[in-house]
Parts: sequence; structure tokens; C-alpha cells
Amino acid sequence: MANVDSIAVAPAEPDPTPRSGQAPRPSHPRGLSRVGALVAHAPAVLTDGAVIAFALFTVLYHLAFLGDLRPSVTFRIWLVACVVLAVVAVLRARRRAGARTDSAPTDSAPAVPEEPGGTRPATDRRLLIGVLVAAVVAAVSAGAAGTSIDLTWWIPAVAGLLAAVGGLLLVRQAWLRGPVPTPAAPTPTAAQSAYALVVSVLVGISSFFMARNTPDDVYYVGKSVWIAERDLIPLNDFLFSENVLPAMGSQPPIPSIEVFDGAFANVVGIHASSALWYVLLPIMAVLAALALWRLTHRWAPRRALLAFTVAIAYLYLVAGDDAALGTFHLLRLHEGKGMFVSAVIPLMWLYLTEWFDTRSRRSLVLIVALSITAIGLTNTAAIILPMLVGAAGFAMLLVGRWKAAVVAAVAALAYPIGSLVVSRLVLGGMTATGADDAFFDAAYTYRRTLLFGVVGVISGLALWCGALLARRRTPALLAAGAALALSVLFVPGVLEVLSALSGISVVLWRVPWLLALPTLIGLLCTVRVPAPSRALRRAASGGIAVLLVASFALFATPMWSSKSWVEVHPRPTWKLPQQRQAIAFWIKGLDRPEGLLLAPKTIMRTTPIVTSEVRVVLPRDFYLVEYDLNSQFAKDRLLLSDFADGTASPTPAELTPALDRLDVGTICVYNGNRYARDTAPQLGYQEFAKRPKPGAVTCFRRAG
Repeated sequence: MANVDSIAVAPAEPDPTPRSGQAPRPSHPRGLSRVGALVAHAPAVLTDGAVIAFALFTVLYHLAFLGDLRPSVTFRIWLVACVVLAVVAVLRARRRAGARTDSAPTDSAPAVPEEPGGTRPATDRRLLIGVLVAAVVAAVSAGAAGTSIDLTWWIPAVAGLLAAVGGLLLVRQAWLRGPVPTPAAPTPTAAQSAYALVVSVLVGISSFFMARNTPDDVYYVGKSVWIAERDLIPLNDFLFSENVLPAMGSQPPIPSIEVFDGAFANVVGIHASSALWYVLLPIMAVLAALALWRLTHRWAPRRALLAFTVAIAYLYLVAGDDAALGTFHLLRLHEGKGMFVSAVIPLMWLYLTEWFDTRSRRSLVLIVALSITAIGLTNTAAIILPMLVGAAGFAMLLVGRWKAAVVAAVAALAYPIGSLVVSRLVLGGMTATGADDAFFDAAYTYRRTLLFGVVGVISGLALWCGALLARRRTPALLAAGAALALSVLFVPGVLEVLSALSGISVVLWRVPWLLALPTLIGLLCTVRVPAPSRALRRAASGGIAVLLVASFALFATPMWSSKSWVEVHPRPTWKLPQQRQAIAFWIKGLDRPEGLLLAPKTIMRTTPIVTSEVRVVLPRDFYLVEYDLNSQFAKDRLLLSDFADGTASPTPAELTPALDRLDVGTICVYNGNRYARDTAPQLGYQEFAKRPKPGAVTCFRRAG
């Protein structure tokens, strides 16, 4: 049972720090030591600093409503505040460094007691075997559920719940068996941090060349463009009207990421889309990769670099589906929710781990700042964070850490929930009108996010075995709590109940986001394989890593595939189809009359990303659910957009009243839409501009 015991304990490799009585390592020149220390701490400094900085902007943005400040003013105040905070942080760091220098030096670090290993009690061994069997059954059946194999979802649901409960009990027993001192938090070496920094920078560089256009960009990026061009925050609708119609109930103005981008572009003097995709997106990609590294390093019992490499490979190689984590990590970071799942989730698990281990004021401050950052990125934070913190808190309650759990819950949830409540009281509520029909049950949620087939099996193993693989004590306990929470949500009927109680069915498929899945995927290659030597154990881990990456490459869709709706360009580009972008800029430059633009739907969806000066008939048909699909408001827009698309041929008698009601000044259609080109003059519009191939377009303007 040596292999089983080693999985249960997940002991770390021997600490290379010299112990008392051992010869100290050769010292390095003081300058090199300082450089090494800076490199080693760089990932923590960059990610923690970014969290505090964006949290500060979010608070200033919310306070700006009281003074009706323009976004550019808020941004300048934020810049000054960041400089002040940076100076204070540097001074405090120097003071602490001086205090350490003045204190008596120690020859070696105190020994970190290893958790008792060897033979486990028979009850533990039986429980562990049961957990492993249940986890394998759950993972295999869940992965098969999306294939041609016809299996009831109750099989993976029940097996997964048994594995999660057993894993939590096993970790709890190991925790309570003590007294065992809490292991010291691992400190990354300069070489490890340098590797993570290089990989993260490469991730950021790759963001320049891959473009995935999503329909949501018309809102998120379009809002940044609107703010940059007008230096105002639209509290009302900005897509269908000029900040006049009621805002969409499902999008209260709590997130600050679009305001940050628009204000930054306004202050710097560049286009908001360029600011987002050429400046902020690469920075966000670097920070997301570093966040993944930090959690992986903290939770991995050994071979953190290998686990991090596998996690990055997973994100790049497992995309394809609209809900796969790979599509949110790099391709949709600019939408806020992508940054939430890719950076906030791993950092929240990291900060909670540090808080439960040390209960330091610094960890608590970072939890508060991260919660503010989360709601500044997406409203989804108010849904996912309670689940995540609840899972962590429940696990800590089981080992008697109830005070720390309560404090962490208050710190992590007070601002997101409070801001949402205030927003509902002031602006009248947050709903998902018309979208509640888009509900996905547990089986489909698993298939959308954790996928199916071989990749689904690997995801299941990471989910239900993560607690057995993570570093002992707090990481293992938190991983077990996350697995239990998600396993409960995967029981048939639970999501249905949440949907009925909350009215937010459309976003419940995001519940797997509470799991730090890429990190847990990486931990699969850290399993302690029984071998006679350390070299052979390392070789075995490397072999597992190769098998995992090969499985992703063979059985998943990579990020750069056209099946992932991604275009790869030889130069940095906006995340738009280039022809549509060129047409939208061409239309913007025309001498158009007053009134709305009617064009094919894809062009109208692109135009708000290019400019807010050209208002279109239908920015996106999905948003019409907010304004009643049976209203004349919606019917006119759908009728005209179908006419411009060439998918319908309404008569001039049907088109004229709709054109008048919407005050359409310009009609632009592809040359292939012969019916629209022939009908436009009959509607009182005259041709005034032609664009040659490729993307040949003819435009008509209202006569008189």
C-alpha cells in the first residue's frame, strides 16, 4: 500500500534548505543575491500590485458617481494615488529590510517537520481506495456522458459526490491526527520565478496575434469606445440610443473594467479598442499566467514548474467550445469575465490558503482587494465568489477554523454583494430578461466547461483527485472543499433549484469556474510514483506530463484552430474580422446624413467597436430581449436587419414605416444583396458611395 499512502499524504520533496549542522551553501555576491531576490518575488509583487491598483480604481469609479466625475478625472486621481501607494510600499520594504539586517542572523532556516508518513491506519487505506475507485468511476462516466455511450448522469453524480465526501473526510482526518505544525509556505526560487515570468511574457506576446471575435464585444468593447470618445459613463442604454433608453437590466454599471479602458484611452489619446487589445490585453495575459503560476506553486507538493507547464499547455490546447476555459483565458480576457476566471479565481484560492495558514493582516487585505477587483471585472463575481468562499469556509469549519472562515467570508463577499445591493436599490434591479430559457443542466454544464471524452475524463480526475494530490494541510483541504461544492452542484436537480430561486439561469453554467481547474490539471503530473530512486520518480512525473499534453493535443481543439472561432494573424490585430473592421471604418469616413445606419448585422455589430459616432439600427439582436421582442421597437429592427442581410424581401410598403420610425439616414448593403440595392431607391434613398472588392458594399443616403 505504499503507493496509496503516498497519494493520501501528498508529501513534498525534501526541503533543500540547509539544516542545522549541515554545511551552508556557497554564498553569492550581494548584488546577485539582490537580483535573485527581486526575480523570485516578482510574480507576487506584480500580481498583488495589480490587484490592489485595480481595486483602488474600482472604488474610485464607484465613488465618482457621488461627485459626477468624468472618467478621465477619475483615472488621473487613480494615477496619483498609485504613485503614492508605490512610494509608501517601497519605503516600508526598505524599513523592513533594514530591520532584518539589524537583527541577529540565523545560519539556517528552522526545520519544517514532515507530516508522518509510512503506513496509514487500515481505515484510512480502505477509505482512500474507496475514494480512488469512486473518482475513477465518476471521471470515466462523466467523460463518456457526452459521447455515443448512453449513460445516466446519476452515475457520475453519485460517484463524484462519494469521492468528494470521502476525499474531504480523508484530508480532515490527516489534519486532525496531529498535532502537526503547519508546513512553511514554499518560497519560489529565482530560477522558478524567472521561468514563470518568461512563460507569462510569451503568453502575453501571443495575445497580439490571435483574434476571437465574440458577439459580446459589441457591448463590452463598445462601452469602452463610447466612454473614450465622450468622457462620460453611460448609465442608460448606449447601443440603441444616446444614453436615453433604460439600461439593460442584466448589466448594471458595477464593473469598472470598461470604464478603465475608456478612461485610459481618453487620457493617453488612442483609440479605445487599440488601448484594450494592444496595451491592456497583453498585460492581463501576463498577470493571468502569473496568477496561475502562484497558485500552482503554492498547491503543488513537488515539481511546480512541471505542473505549471502542463496547466499552460491545457489552456492553449483545450479550447474549441464556447465555454471551454481555454477560450476565456487568452481569447476573452478583455471581457472581464475572462480575467475573473483566469486570474481572480486562482488568486482567491491562493489568498485564502495564505490567510488560513498565517491569518496575517496582509492576506486579509489582499482578499478584500481581490473581491473588489472581481466585481470590477464582472457581475458574475457576485454569483461565483459566494460559492467559492462557501466551499473554502465549509472545509475550514470541519477542522475547527470557524473564526478564520467567517472573517474570510466577510472580507471576500462584503464589497461585491454590497455593491450589487446598492446598484439594485438605486437603479432598479438586475435581471436576465428573456435569457432565462437558456438553462443548462448538470450534465450539459460539465460537457460545456470540463468537456467530454478523454479530456473530460482528465478533468474529472483533476476534480475528484485534486485533494489527494495537493500539498498537505490547507491546500489539500481547500481542494477537497471545492470538489465537494462542485459535486453537490452536479447532482441532478440542484442547478434547477438554484435557477428557480435566483432567476439567473443563463449564467449557472459558469459554476465550474469556482474550481481552479488548470492548477488541478497540472497537479496530476505531481503524483508520487513509487520508484527506487528520485531520478526515476522525476522521469515518471515527466512521462505523465507528456501523456497529459499529448492527450490535449490529440483529443481537444487548440486555441489557434478555426474550430475555436479564432483567426491567427502574422501581425498584431484588433480582435475583429479584418474585412468587417475595414468596412466599418470606411462607412465612418463617408459623408453621411443624420440618422441611424442600416447595414448587414455583422457590420452593425462591428461598428460600435469602431466608433460611437455612427449609431446603428441593430447592434445585436440578442439584446432586443431586454426591450420586449413583441414591441414595435424590436419588430422594426428585426425587419430592417433581415432586409439588409438579404435573408428577407419585405415590400417597400412594409419597410417605409419602419425606416421612418427609426430615422434611418444611411443604408449600406453588400453588392450581392441585389434586392436591397434595387429597392433602396424606391424607399427614397439615393446611391452615394461604393466600396470595391473584397467586401464590396454600396451605400445609399436619404434623399433631401
